[in-house]
Amino acid sequence: MQLRDLAGYELGSRTVAYEERDAILYALAVGAASDESDLVYERDLRVLPTYACALGLWAAEHAGALGAYDRNAALHAWQMLEMHNSMPPSGAIETKGRIIGVWDKGKAAMIDVVVESEVFTASYGIFLPGVGGWGGERGPSAWTTREQTGPSWHGEFKTCSNQAAIYRLTGDLHPMHIDAAVARANGFERPILHGLCTLGIAARMVAAAAGAHPTDLRRLQARLTAPVMPGDTIALCGRGCGGPEGVTFEASVGDAAVLKGGQAVFQSRGDAG
Repeated sequence: MQLRDLAGYELGSRTVAYEERDAILYALAVGAASDESDLVYERDLRVLPTYACALGLWAAEHAGALGAYDRNAALHAWQMLEMHNSMPPSGAIETKGRIIGVWDKGKAAMIDVVVESEVFTASYGIFLPGVGGWGGERGPSAWTTREQTGPSWHGEFKTCSNQAAIYRLTGDLHPMHIDAAVARANGFERPILHGLCTLGIAARMVAAAAGAHPTDLRRLQARLTAPVMPGDTIALCGRGCGGPEGVTFEASVGDAAVLKGGQAVFQSRGDAG
C-alpha cells in the first residue's frame, strides 16, 4: 500500500480494557505523587483523562503496520483529546479508528489518525521524515490558540532517568523510547521520552495552575515540537485560570520548546458530569 492511499482508511474497531492498577500505573508514569490518593489508590480512584490517549494509540500503531512507511522512524507531532464522559475506574471501552488525512510536506509527510468512542475522541498527528514529495496536498497549517488575558504562571517537573522505561508499560512500546540503536538511527543520542508522557505531565501541571482537578480535563491540544530526554527538567509556562476560554501553555527544556500551542479546558465545578 502506498502512503497516499491511506487517506480515509478505516482501521477497524477495538475494545480497549484496563484495570484499576493500569490506570494507577499510568498516573505514576506521568508523575502523580503518592499523596494524590484519588489518582493512585483504588479506594476513590479517578482516572486521568490523558490515559485515553494511551488507550487509543493502537490505531496509530495499526496505521504503521500497513507497510506504507517505516513506523520505527515515525514521530508524534501533535495530539488532541476531547472527553465526552469521565473515564471509568476500570472496564472496557469500544473504540473505532481511521486515518483522516495524509499530507505531503515536501521532504516529509504527515498522517492524521482519529480514535472515537462514547467516552473520548483522540486525534494523533504522525510525522514521517523523508517520505514526502509525491505532489499531494500540503494540508492545514498548525493551529493557533486564542490569546489569554488571565494571570501567567510557571512550573517545573524533573523527569527521572527511567521515566520512558516506566511509561512504555502503559502500552506505548515504540522502540525509540527504549532501544538505543533505534534512537541513534533516528538522530537521537539516546532513547527519548514519549511525547504523550510529556503531555500527560503537562496536563497535570496545567490543572494545578488552573485550580482544577486533573480529572476535570475536557479538551486538550498541543504540538510536540522537540524531544525530552529522561532526566530532563520540563519547564511549563502558561496563561489563564480556567473557565470556558481554557488555559494556554507551552513547555521547554532549556532553550528548546518541547510543547507549543497548548490549550486545556476543564469542566467547571458547577457543571454536571
